[in-house]
Amino acid sequence: MRKTLMIAAAALAMAAAPAASLAHHGWSSYDATETVRVTAALTDVTWGNPHGTAKVAHQGKTWDVILAPVSRMEARGLTRDMLGPGKTVTLEGYARRDGTAELRLERITAAGKTVELR
Repeated sequence: MRKTLMIAAAALAMAAAPAASLAHHGWSSYDATETVRVTAALTDVTWGNPHGTAKVAHQGKTWDVILAPVSRMEARGLTRDMLGPGKTVTLEGYARRDGTAELRLERITAAGKTVELR
């Protein structure tokens, strides 16, 4: 019985691994030829992995902002307190090629500090 449970658990883990990797996006969907620069107040921030996220109003849309992994942001001096909702920041990054209102950040200026995220 125990062997059957172990085989079933292993099979479930192997089946879930490809689904998890498909849920994450690749960077080729962003236009790295043109940097977008936005200075605005953040409306929402999620501090988590695989990377943080935020939202900001820009060009009449609410943009999803893709940050870096928490460990990288913290190692480079960016803290959760610097990115709270309502805090004005300057974002520099790349927009999605397909027109989706999403920005992959390269750098952020918050609380007077510029941090490279990639």
